[in-house]
Order: sequence, then structure tokens, then C-alpha cells
Amino acid sequence: MSSERTAHSDARPVRGRGPGRRSLLKAAGAMALGVPLAAAGSRSAYADEAPVDAIVVGAGYAGGTVARELSAAGLRTVVLEARDRIGGRVWTGTFAGQRVEIGGGWLGPEHHHVLNEFKRYGLTTVQDVAATRMVMPAASGFEEVDPVAAGAELSALNVRLYDGSERYFERPTEPLYRSDLLAEVDKLSMADRIGQLDLDPVRYKWLNGSAVLYSGGPSTRGALTSMAQWERLAAGRPELTTSLKPAQGMTALLKAMLGEAKAPVLFNSPVTRVVQQSRMVTVEVAGGRRYSAPVVVVAIPTNMWKTITFEPGLPQAHADATREGIGVPHGTKIWMQVRGDTDAVYAQGDERAPLLQLVPQQQLPDGSRLVIGFSGPSLNVSDRAQVQAALRAFLPKAQLVDYRAKDWGRDPYAQGAWGMRRPGQLLRQLPAVQQPHRRVVFAGGDIASGWHGAFIDGAIESGLLAARQVTALLG
Repeated sequence: MSSERTAHSDARPVRGRGPGRRSLLKAAGAMALGVPLAAAGSRSAYADEAPVDAIVVGAGYAGGTVARELSAAGLRTVVLEARDRIGGRVWTGTFAGQRVEIGGGWLGPEHHHVLNEFKRYGLTTVQDVAATRMVMPAASGFEEVDPVAAGAELSALNVRLYDGSERYFERPTEPLYRSDLLAEVDKLSMADRIGQLDLDPVRYKWLNGSAVLYSGGPSTRGALTSMAQWERLAAGRPELTTSLKPAQGMTALLKAMLGEAKAPVLFNSPVTRVVQQSRMVTVEVAGGRRYSAPVVVVAIPTNMWKTITFEPGLPQAHADATREGIGVPHGTKIWMQVRGDTDAVYAQGDERAPLLQLVPQQQLPDGSRLVIGFSGPSLNVSDRAQVQAALRAFLPKAQLVDYRAKDWGRDPYAQGAWGMRRPGQLLRQLPAVQQPHRRVVFAGGDIASGWHGAFIDGAIESGLLAARQVTALLG
């Protein structure tokens, strides 16, 4: 067995030590990719000698976009990253000898910011593996269904679920355009809306199981307006939001952006304090190192803002966003290598299932298949027997060869998985949460206007806005 909580443990910051052999090798590898950095625990020339115009906190897609745009504007920038890698909640790793996406993984044809960036750097996409079989909740347990017929029925259910969204999200990239129509809708959870449809028990399980998965907990947590906006952004075809995969891996674009930026990335630098004084902002990282610049961009998950001491304190909208959380509390992704039943099976659980979803991936040369699972809170992913049993609930003949699990809710630098707004957050927090706090600017997919939360398109959109805000502050 391999699991992020056992053999594949997530990286932890190195504090109070000089760069070791591993750090130096990592530095050499990153430089080969065109990403400047300082090794763990080292003192950077940017800290002591060369002044910078902006500090970016976080080397995910929002932070990478900001760093590139500011560098293109002639501004000197340094990036502080808590981890020993770039990407944040996007993480390209390895499993079963294959490149896999431990975090993130999919794109859609309506992700225009991403696809424009792919064209800029000559990157390409491929279609995800198409399912040949489908398993769905039944009156008791699960049953295999015809994929074509079930797909058509799910599409019809989604039309009912999101009826009216074409009006209240008339311009889905401008979610507040029809704010007059949102007052009665934004207060609804996915559970509220599904309950209005008067579905039979099985169809209720079909819709509610999906809502539980995306909500990262009970479907009472996720806002109808969050998922309805994704549906409208996808032109009424939500299945297309995850139909593509980056051929070169999810972090390939970010590496290209940071390479163009030429801004140093200082790894193992978790930020603990941000202090604004006069026309300068000082950032303190664990261990006591300090960096100062006229502007700071906080480009980390909204759930993480509460781990930083801001002086002066955050405005109300920002404080509410981090206290309530936008990143969903439970989001565990499991890569499994499977034998015995290796057809391309898509499966969906109900709200009580240990596995909420099963997504087929590539078949390996030895005949086994890779499968992605998303677990519910009841599954102990450290227990191989539990993972095997959860898999067999969908595929009774499947044998679990190996697996790798990542619980993003327990990740110290995410404290949650993908973003999904809670009921009421859209109207209470936008656009205020997107605005600078004096000389501190905020960026991230969680607070994007368009493809918010679960998609890197929103992170890029937010990063572009933050870069414009920085240049305006610097005059």
C-alpha cells in the first residue's frame, strides 16, 4: 500500500536549517525548468540586498500569473512558497510508474483563460478516458446502468436542477450582473434545490450524491449559485467542465509562466505575518525571516488567510471568507491501480458511500488500470482493507494492487480542497473580497468571478486582476 498518510507523505517545511543535498538537487532541477528559486532555509539576495516592487505569497496558478504579469511590466518580484514545490492544490506527481495529478487534473473547452495560455506556450490537451460502463446508486446498493441512457437521464435532471440559471446568470462571467434576481437563489444550498424537485428516491441519490461530492461534505454546504454558475459557464453542458486533460501535466503551464517571469521562488517559506506600515509592507515567514516591498499579493487558498496575522486586520468580507471557508472541508483523491475488472467504469456513490465517485483512467501495459476515486468522510484511506471494500462496492471482482491517497482537508497549506461557495457567500462577499486591503492585494481561484473554486481558469483570471491592481497601487 502507498498513501499520502504513510509511504507517500506530503512534504513539510524545513525550518532553521541550511540547504541539504536534496534541496540543492531540487534547486538544480528547477533551474533546468527555468524557475529561479532559493534553496530551503537559505538567505536570498532579494531579502538583504536587492529591493523588490512586490512580494507574491503562494506559487500556485494565481501567484504564477501575478509574478509573470508584474515582471512583464518591469516590476521586480519575489515569490514566497510554503511548500517545496509549485502548484498549491495542483500537484503533478507519480504513481504506478505514471505521471498523475495528485491535485487538479481536468480542463474544459470553455476554460478560455487556460486555453489562451496553452496557445501562448505551445501546450496541448487530450480527451479524458471515455467510460464504457457505468455504475449508479439503486434502491438498495448500486447497479450497472446503460451509459447512454443514464447519461441522457442525468442531463435531463440537470436541466431541471438548474432551471432559471440562464436568467440569474445571464452573463456567467459577471455573476452579479443580475443581482436583482439572486437574492432568493443565493441563499439556497444544493440540498435545498434538490429537495424542491420532488424526485423518486433513486434519482434523488443520483443528484444528491454528486452535490455531496462537490460540496466536500453534506449538500447543505454547497451553494446552488456556485454549481449553477459552472453550468452556465459550460454553456449548459456541465459534463464538459472536466472533459480535457493537459497533455504535458497540470503544472506544465505554471512552470512556463514562472519561467517567463524570472521571479525567484523561495520555497519552504510559510508566511505567518503581514504588517502594513506607511508605504511599505513587511512579510514574516516561519523562522523569523522578513521581506519588505511596497505591495504584497496574497495568492493562497482563502481557507489559509486565517493562519496569517494581518496588521491591520482583514476587512469584514475577507475575514468572513476565511472564517467560513470557501475551500471544501473534505476532498480526498485516491489513485488506484486495479486488476480483475479493468473496463473503463465510471461509478457514482450516494451521500453515505465510502467512495463518492470513480473515474477511469489509462490502462497500463500489464493489463491493470488506473482509476481515480474521491472518498467520503467515512472512508479511512490509511486502511487498505477499507479502500478495497469501497472499490468492490462498485466493482465486485476488482483487486486493489496499490493506491495513493491525498486528503486535502488535512493538508497544512490548503486546509481544504477545491473551492465551492457556501449559500449566501456570492452576494455577501463579491466584489468586496476581490478588493485590495490598502497595499495588500488578494488573488486565487476561490475568489474569481468566473470559473471560481475548482478550476485553474479562475486562478488565472484572479491573478490577472491582481496584477492590474498592483500596477494601479504603484502608480
